[in-house]
Amino acid sequence: MTPPADQGTAKHRAASLPLDEVLAELRDQIASVRFVLDAPGTEEATTTQQDLLNQLDDYVLPRVRRTDSPLLVVLSGSTGAGKSTLVNTLVGARVSATGVLRPTTSSPILVCHPDDADWWLDERYVLPGFGRVLGPAPDAVVGDQLVIMKSEVLPRGLALLDSPDVDSVFEDHHEFAAQFLAAADIWMCVTTAARYADAQVWRLLHRARDHGATLGIVLSRVPEEGGEEVVAHFAEMLKDNGLEQAAQFTIPETKVSGGMLPKEMSDEVHEWLTGITEDEDGRAEVIRSTLGSVLDTFRTRVPELAKRVEEQVALRTMLREEVEAAYAGALAELDEATRNGSLLRGEVLARWQDFAGTGDLERALQSRGGQSGHRGGRRRRAPARVRALKMALRSGLESLVLAAAERAAEDVVARWQDRPAGVNLLKGRAEELGRASAELPRRATRAVSAWQEHIIDLIRTEGVTKRSVAKFVSYDDEALSLVMMVGLFGFGTSDAPVEAGNSAVPQRLLKALFGAESLRSMSAKARADLRGRIGMLYDEEAIRFGQALDGAGVPDETTPVQLYQATYNLEVAR
Repeated sequence: MTPPADQGTAKHRAASLPLDEVLAELRDQIASVRFVLDAPGTEEATTTQQDLLNQLDDYVLPRVRRTDSPLLVVLSGSTGAGKSTLVNTLVGARVSATGVLRPTTSSPILVCHPDDADWWLDERYVLPGFGRVLGPAPDAVVGDQLVIMKSEVLPRGLALLDSPDVDSVFEDHHEFAAQFLAAADIWMCVTTAARYADAQVWRLLHRARDHGATLGIVLSRVPEEGGEEVVAHFAEMLKDNGLEQAAQFTIPETKVSGGMLPKEMSDEVHEWLTGITEDEDGRAEVIRSTLGSVLDTFRTRVPELAKRVEEQVALRTMLREEVEAAYAGALAELDEATRNGSLLRGEVLARWQDFAGTGDLERALQSRGGQSGHRGGRRRRAPARVRALKMALRSGLESLVLAAAERAAEDVVARWQDRPAGVNLLKGRAEELGRASAELPRRATRAVSAWQEHIIDLIRTEGVTKRSVAKFVSYDDEALSLVMMVGLFGFGTSDAPVEAGNSAVPQRLLKALFGAESLRSMSAKARADLRGRIGMLYDEEAIRFGQALDGAGVPDETTPVQLYQATYNLEVAR
């Protein structure tokens, strides 16, 4: 088990809490886990999770809160092993159906002393997920409810539960049998001389051993001839499987009448059970042993569950990295497109040529004796060609941003669909997530417009002109910002046609006005600002995929840590 980061604080806190509160916290942590992503071992992990929850709800928490509650003995075994017959014999009445049709126990039957009936009828305690009905009840009663039968033969403080067969043809019987066994103070495994070597029997016994249950084993229908060899062989098998400490009982082959064996056939089992119940020390030892052994198993079962959760976290990280890689690729694509001149085509190129070739560019640079560039005064309305070039640059950049975002979204969906873990997340959402969000065009317009204003501010605050040029020239901030954008976007580096002699106009003009060092600094800041703004747009787009992970309930890295912490707290509280 991985210890928590601050053992001192955790140990002090856990030691100060009652055991039932620590167990309730552990139960909440286990219940909060969701195995959403398809991965090897996920089905087994879900089963382990449900087994832990069932055992906490059905046995551990009720037993910790009420140590004086009646003991529950669950009889289990394969079909036709004689569980119902043994229950009937122990209570001296036909309370559970027997017969040749299998399975005969259609509803779980719980037999208890009349003084304990109210306890078992209260759904707040043991097996709280099951309804209750007071018997006798018709055989048609089925489902997740217990039939409570009263018997004066049983001592107070003891209840027998005839569990469904572990190899029943009905799937819900398997689940009920497992749940009842997890709620038992004592397991009674009933098998026959003909079937004691069956795999189902040993799966049940191994489960009892691994869960640390107090265990009794009944070998029934032992034939007169060769019976000793069968009993000896079964005992040897129990020893080889670490089960030699279990209480062992033998019932010979005999006639069944009225659903019961001759009374003397069950006397040994009856004495063992009543002896435990009526002996205060023996009862306390059974509770201590079974409860302690069950809690001991949490040392490995919960961390094993946490490891499975870590696998889910790792898959989440992998899927998240796929998203990051796709949008990082979109940003790199945008970086390249804003450097290599590919943006300066079509409408942008036409508006630049219109601006640079008709005198507007020259008029943007004024001699000091003429009209000023209005650098410090109220901004005048820009000429139409300046506005057109600014709009074309903005539209071209927005189109690049949107196209790259579309490709990134398609890329993420394709990557997720290639992985089993991602397929479930995309069910019903692939089309939606496979394209840019509806809000992106509006956000892109706002971001690009803000970047264009940032270029103007850069020119105003950092565009200190060379001293020799500054004596004679002032300039229009907005017009010069467009020249800088055209230069940043790599004018003259693409295969787009340009007018002769104009390919280096932005670079020559900017260097002449600002100097090479200042221009490099301003260009770096302008690029960094653009990258930051577009990066934020793509981060917002990527959030949609993170929301898909969160919305599906995929655990994050805090979940296994909390499981380890809760397990550690339990060890301290014990």
